[in-house]
Amino acid sequence: MSDRDMKTGRREFLRMGIAGLAGAALAPSILSAQEKAAAADSAGAAKAPERKFIHRTLGRTGLRMPIVSIGAQAQDPVIFKAALDAGLTHFDTAESYGRGQHETMIGEVVKGKPRDSFVITTKVYQPMDQKTGLFRSNVTADGFISVFEGSLKRLGLDYVDILEMHAVSKREAVLFEPVLTALDRLKKEGKARFIGASVHTNEPEVIDAVVESKILDVVLTSYNFRQPHLAEVRAAIERAAKAGIGIVAMKTQAGVYWDKERKNQINMKAALKWALSNENIHTAIPGFTTLEQMNDDISVMEDLALTAEEMKDLQLGMLRGFEGLYCSQCRRCVDQCPSRVDVPGIMRSYMYAYGYRNLAKAKDTIRPALAEGIPCADCGACSVKCTMGFDVKSRIGDIARLGQVPDEFLA
Repeated sequence: MSDRDMKTGRREFLRMGIAGLAGAALAPSILSAQEKAAAADSAGAAKAPERKFIHRTLGRTGLRMPIVSIGAQAQDPVIFKAALDAGLTHFDTAESYGRGQHETMIGEVVKGKPRDSFVITTKVYQPMDQKTGLFRSNVTADGFISVFEGSLKRLGLDYVDILEMHAVSKREAVLFEPVLTALDRLKKEGKARFIGASVHTNEPEVIDAVVESKILDVVLTSYNFRQPHLAEVRAAIERAAKAGIGIVAMKTQAGVYWDKERKNQINMKAALKWALSNENIHTAIPGFTTLEQMNDDISVMEDLALTAEEMKDLQLGMLRGFEGLYCSQCRRCVDQCPSRVDVPGIMRSYMYAYGYRNLAKAKDTIRPALAEGIPCADCGACSVKCTMGFDVKSRIGDIARLGQVPDEFLA
């Protein structure tokens, strides 16, 4: 990262450290595992007091939801059921997560629940040219709809609340007529109440394109304290929110760890507080994988105020010069690579593997690059200079090994 980018990132980080709170609403309480066990042993135990959670409205959709939603990192249905019981009502999934298994699991979790007691977002990925970020010429409205019909079957639902085109990175992709036609048709047929797009790369351009589309309602975007282009992302989010777009944040914990060895963990509560202190973020989908992490994330909904110690924790990795695991997806590396390898996609896979220990999602993410072939092994010195300071060739060598692991071993 250049000195200029680092200074800009630090200014934005400090400026965003203080923010107001949104209005509060009531939601069910959650107990720790020990508290649950104690309650079970004592039939006469008093009911825990209700806790006040902050809720926000997801733009013009009118959906009122807790500011913490249920992300896709957890693989254990017990955690999802506990989150739903705790008052988290919004599940985020995609047809590509676990090659459909994630949708199937969520379908089992919500089975038999009143349909108005939960909100489901799923996403449909269609083939893209990884070098240009544009949909391939063979992508059609009917093909998109066919993939989505499979999602409905796996979820066991007649409709989803939010349906998104998955992982777009260019204005032209957001406005690609066949995909917009499919989304619009599904919304009119009542199979998706609201429609949108998700973005990991080139967020400001994509967010602005969602507004430009006139028909998309929601955008799921990366947003965290580590983004070197934070000012641009924040400005695009503000423009979209003013236009009535619902804003959902992901990657709020910026890779979870500062290091591959997982010895220096990012203060996840502080990182989530920081992201949600921006009132234009209507909800976030942090990737909790344990009940303890889930409880920590839920506790954030009671108080978003960042302490001085938490602010110090968020700056710690940068002050110590840690590279971190979060890739800003700036895509400057792609033009530097003679083979135009999809380095950003591979770095996302690296983060899922080493930060979240989610090897299935890591392989799903790297799959397109593996299909096209990764020529790094035949390269001499790597010419890529990463803005985040990553040793790109070394990381690609590490994560490319997933291609040798059968999918069934990762499920």
